[in-house]
Amino acid sequence: MWRQMVESSRSVINEHWPASVIVPATAGIGGVLACWILKGRKKKSIDLGDGWWGPGQRPHLQAEDTSVRPFRIEVSEGDLKDLHDRLDRTRFSSPLEDSKFHYGFNSSHLRKVISYWRNQFDWPKQVLVLNRYPHYKTTIEGLEVHFLHVKPPHLAPGQKALPLLMVHGWPGSFYEFYRILPLLTEPAKHGLNPDVVFEVICPSIPGYGFSEASHKTGFSAFDAARIFYKLMLRLGFDEFYLQGGDWGSRITTLLSQMKPESVRGLHLNFVMLPKGGFGVLISLVLGRYLPWLVGLTKEDVRRIYPYFEKNVYALLLESGYLHIQATKPDTVGSALNDSPAGLAAYILEKFSTWTDSAFRELEDGGLERKYSLDDLLTNVMIYWLSGSITSSMRFYKENFPRNYSQTPDTKVGIYVPTGIAAFPCELVHAPRVWAKRRFLNLVTYNYMPRGGHFAALEEPELLARDIQDFISRVEKKHSV
Repeated sequence: MWRQMVESSRSVINEHWPASVIVPATAGIGGVLACWILKGRKKKSIDLGDGWWGPGQRPHLQAEDTSVRPFRIEVSEGDLKDLHDRLDRTRFSSPLEDSKFHYGFNSSHLRKVISYWRNQFDWPKQVLVLNRYPHYKTTIEGLEVHFLHVKPPHLAPGQKALPLLMVHGWPGSFYEFYRILPLLTEPAKHGLNPDVVFEVICPSIPGYGFSEASHKTGFSAFDAARIFYKLMLRLGFDEFYLQGGDWGSRITTLLSQMKPESVRGLHLNFVMLPKGGFGVLISLVLGRYLPWLVGLTKEDVRRIYPYFEKNVYALLLESGYLHIQATKPDTVGSALNDSPAGLAAYILEKFSTWTDSAFRELEDGGLERKYSLDDLLTNVMIYWLSGSITSSMRFYKENFPRNYSQTPDTKVGIYVPTGIAAFPCELVHAPRVWAKRRFLNLVTYNYMPRGGHFAALEEPELLARDIQDFISRVEKKHSV
């Protein structure tokens, strides 16, 4: 998810600096003119398109099976034996003294994680947890699409549950939402606003977990957005809310640009902004010392500066995986698909440093400060048993064309009501003043007091309250 931010940083560094002192009023007038021009434009949307991602040619004589079929995750003794045999044969690398998590997953701590996975982790018990909520599959564009559909067990007389599509990212899965689901579907039981109740649909992105991977090249976030729109229609929803982080943010944002008439609201906990340009450059130059002049808050300043340390250098530290996955995913994917220990190290390292970059300073990566090993290994098991790590990595390859700034979405505004939850340890920070350039109907923007990239799993109550707050405001506007 870093490439856009890398390009944005590069554009800031390479941009020609103004030859004379910039008069703040000039930037202000330019902003007013830009807003006036935007408002005068006819609202556009991205063409929905169509696709076929199954094997071979699209059948012309046979209609696609539109049935929605129950699905259960099963325990296979053969799969468990194979896993245990591989874990028993793990060949560990030699640790470096005092390396902590600066070199990636600490090899000494990996031994402890693998030992727990092999000897204490109870997969049959976790399967019962996974099957707590109803799973389904349906065929869309030639692919078996997996999803959860969780309805509130009780509703007050006259109360309606609002449909909410929640989309995960990498290296997460639908399991990221297991902590937040009860808060959204039974809010009164958990001390949240009882008047805002949701019916939640959590699909697996095709190529992730139990959703079939594309058999053809080119399957991108545009295609995932279209498939999820078709899924919502198939479930009977003409209008619905969207929520996402990581790739889920990209997919739900695209869906809001494809079918704005169907999206009542878009809530994000990860914001990707297009190439910054001159306006962002001015904000960065003046923001450190005169933040109020360019619309930055004190909290924005705290999260952005020093700019090179927190953005450029941080990008270099954390974006190695992206370059591999966006160029040659199958090479590393072959190794990870063959080694459960390697897969665990590759995935869990992200749950360390993407939760809090300061966790690099810890020998155990701080993994159990926010999560349990059972939760972390359950997510890894979803990748392992489905054999989906390689196809999930290919999603990066398909989503990073050479000229990212020329993709169709950059020419189309985002007009649907939008709410943003800005978590302090998120990979990148998008100030409200920057976000408003992209999200033209920004209803809420809140600085979260704590939390990082995997918000739904790490801070489910904070995220649930923010979703409720945003959607309750949108619903009040609808009811007026």
